[in-house]
Amino acid sequence: MPHMTKRDILELTQHDRVEYVHLQISDLNGILKGVTIPVSKLEGAIDDGIWFDGSSIEGFTRIFESDMYLKLDLDTYAVTPWTKNGPQAVAARIICDVYMPDGAPFEGDPRYILKKQLARAQALGYVYNVGPELEFFLFKKENGKLLPLPHDTAGYFDQTTDLATEIRQEMTFALRGFGIDVEALHHEVAFGQHEIDFHYDEALKIADQTSTFKYTLKYVAIQHGLHATFMPKPIAGINGSGMHVHQSLFSTEGKNLFYDPTDDYHLSSVARSFIQGQLVHIKALNAVVNPTVNSYKRLVVGYEAPVYVAWGQRNRSAMIRIPRCTPGRENGVRAELRCPDPSANPYLAFAVMLAAGLDGIEKKMVPPPPVEENIYEFTDDEASRRNISTVASDLREALQSLEADPVIRDVLGEYTFEKFSSLKTAEWNEYRLQVTPWELDAYLEKY
Repeated sequence: MPHMTKRDILELTQHDRVEYVHLQISDLNGILKGVTIPVSKLEGAIDDGIWFDGSSIEGFTRIFESDMYLKLDLDTYAVTPWTKNGPQAVAARIICDVYMPDGAPFEGDPRYILKKQLARAQALGYVYNVGPELEFFLFKKENGKLLPLPHDTAGYFDQTTDLATEIRQEMTFALRGFGIDVEALHHEVAFGQHEIDFHYDEALKIADQTSTFKYTLKYVAIQHGLHATFMPKPIAGINGSGMHVHQSLFSTEGKNLFYDPTDDYHLSSVARSFIQGQLVHIKALNAVVNPTVNSYKRLVVGYEAPVYVAWGQRNRSAMIRIPRCTPGRENGVRAELRCPDPSANPYLAFAVMLAAGLDGIEKKMVPPPPVEENIYEFTDDEASRRNISTVASDLREALQSLEADPVIRDVLGEYTFEKFSSLKTAEWNEYRLQVTPWELDAYLEKY
């Protein structure tokens, strides 16, 4: 596919009557950041980049080395859908890469970290495709204050009590305006919980779309006086929100390298080694794909949480599931990693997931037999006998596992690892110093 040129973009902005351009990047937490320029400054920004203070962005440089610049990825140009027909000025967005003053890519840019792993995969003849499924909650405000108050009382696939049907449709319309190919939208299991799925593609494109997805849903929710949250477990006692990620490796010619028609699960040896690589490295992966204290309130037994380090096809209690392959649809053979959650930075998440899988391939790892029983019903002795462990129990264990895993740590690089570890350790320490309402209820009067 040919890349967009400066001339293409300048002609498009004129055709689309664009007046402002939002230049966007992701910080280490996956929070969207950016700067807006008048369209009259776009040509200069394409030629020379836009300079900014990196010390003000979470996980970026220190104050004495703060000068950085944005390099525009013209292929990500899109008109912001809700500005097309409204009274406000028409705006577009372009996603950017971060560079240092000497012209080198910034090693802590999450997008660059993913690009490096994709280049590594490409050198081995692989194209990494992903299809994430992001769940989210819609909450109402009470007297102007945001509380975890579900917008409705509907359940999975409900229609009659689902108050967000039109809101999800509006979200989908906006997502399509950004070029995101939405496949399905529905109410999820918990009150106020929803899911909108979009088509799989190459990982960098999908990471960009995932970032855009969150941004878009939050904007549309605000227009309805609601708040869309991707917090993994906002309400105790009900299902949390996951980000199951369907993964496959294709050849550069478009052949699904996970597919083998002679295998019981239609999985090639490449796919099986990829799966085992992720099983082996999962606790280090947890630090990145489940990056918050709250992530581990979701990863507990029950509520369909994928806490067991195992794989299977009919088993949704396993961490990796292999969806059934229908005849004639070999491109659909994939491995679904079920433990990630939508608080993860998608660029970093896909980078470490790919690296774990490639490590399995390069070392010709062989996974254990699949587990098709409900692991939730296993006793501890049975799980131990079958060598079935669990994911990290909390953020602290995940961070310790990341530090001790050279394969996954190397994906981030020492600079980003130190920044990420420091940021998340501070989060853990702040959390463990809190005295919670549960503790007061349980202990204050008793002791």
